[in-house]
Amino acid sequence: MAQRTVTIASSVGLHARPAALFVEKASATGLDVEIGRPGEDAVDATSILGVMALGAKFGEEVVLTADGDGADAALDELVELLATDLDAE
Repeated sequence: MAQRTVTIASSVGLHARPAALFVEKASATGLDVEIGRPGEDAVDATSILGVMALGAKFGEEVVLTADGDGADAALDELVELLATDLDAE
């Protein structure tokens, strides 16, 4: 299982537009991807309700995990997305 830690860069955190873009990208991987705070239970990264309920805010660290072929590359793309202020675009 591949794992990455990233700091949320979007000024509103993982809410509304940033959450939707993240879920869309996570779903497109076709992998089992989860996101959560370090030391806490993770949620399904392909569920908009799960990701928004996580309530990850700007500057918080989250841990991404994925399992399957191409998991490392998929997580690298998701980390890059979360490390960008998606509200500034």
